[in-house]
Amino acid sequence: MSYVTETVSNLIHQTAFFNLTWGNYLMILVACLFLYLAIKHGFEPLLLVPIAFGMLLVNIYPDIMLRVEDSANGVGGLLHYFYLLDEWSILPSLIFMGVGAMTDFGPLIANPKSFLMGAAAQLGIYVAYFLAIFLGFNGKAAAAISIIGGADGPTSIFLAGKLGQTALMGPIAVAAYSYMSLVPIIQPPIMKAFTTEKERKIKMEQLRPVSKLEKILFPIVITIVVCLILPTTAPLVGMLMLGNLFRESGVVKQLTETASNALMYIVVILLGTSVGASTSAEAFLNMNTLKIVVLGLMAFCFGTFGGVMLGKLMCKLSGGKINPLIGSAGVSAVPMAARVSQKVGAEADPTNFLLMHAMGPNVAGVIGTAVAAGTFMAIFGV
Repeated sequence: MSYVTETVSNLIHQTAFFNLTWGNYLMILVACLFLYLAIKHGFEPLLLVPIAFGMLLVNIYPDIMLRVEDSANGVGGLLHYFYLLDEWSILPSLIFMGVGAMTDFGPLIANPKSFLMGAAAQLGIYVAYFLAIFLGFNGKAAAAISIIGGADGPTSIFLAGKLGQTALMGPIAVAAYSYMSLVPIIQPPIMKAFTTEKERKIKMEQLRPVSKLEKILFPIVITIVVCLILPTTAPLVGMLMLGNLFRESGVVKQLTETASNALMYIVVILLGTSVGASTSAEAFLNMNTLKIVVLGLMAFCFGTFGGVMLGKLMCKLSGGKINPLIGSAGVSAVPMAARVSQKVGAEADPTNFLLMHAMGPNVAGVIGTAVAAGTFMAIFGV
């Protein structure tokens, strides 16, 4: 009888109930909230479902992220190995290749002025950088945090790893992906506050046709120019343009399909679950995390503001031919930000179609965020 009692007692004490803290339970609730938003309301489920589930797993069973050096038998936790691919910048770079393979750069080629709006939308990055310094973060940490303003999760992870800010990678990545998912909620109030109804109703002229030669040359030229100026951007810009060259060359359809479908989704699973698993209660529930969440939101709002305001300036300079709403798409959440520009424009005039025009600044924003990351790496000699 004592053997049975002892066995039952051991089994009971091996359950998670006896090992979790109040912080773990709080993070489990947050994970369930993310799952609810993703499944019920469709807030970027491809991102939020794996992130939330990784968050759920690590707060129930922390050893799933056990580091090899902390393990008694020299074997780390399952998601620790996934997370190493984030730290080594492998998964973010592969995500960029997939994005390039899925994205049509034609609207940006047809309207090169879009580069300006993509650049203006990086305002939030630099505002957040100086605010982070003011709040006590060191230069490298401030740079890693500020990239959240580009609404670009892979670049945030990439830069945090390159700058050695792995301790902050979890909160930075979760903040970046959360704000990417909340683009349809965060951006419209800012867009409407700084534009008039007349401006929102502006219909833009149809974009010129872009030749196949232009589409093939674009990724090659951009890679040469950007990487010669900022070689540190090669992993991101290079992979983005390689994926796009797969798409536009027309001779490697199998590679295009693999990069934009099977490989992309595999990488999203690995990256999402590992990012979510970096948010254990011990690592996440602290004052620095709160600061990162607030700074990320401010960065994202200032980025949207910067894009819209340059859009307004270009609207006036063009004699009312440019709808300033497309400037908000300069944050690099592709294609969500472009869809939001379309949605807000359609609310003002249901016959207005801005999606293709907004894709120009949207794609430019992806390049702009990668350039901003490369600039920080160059500044800190990485």
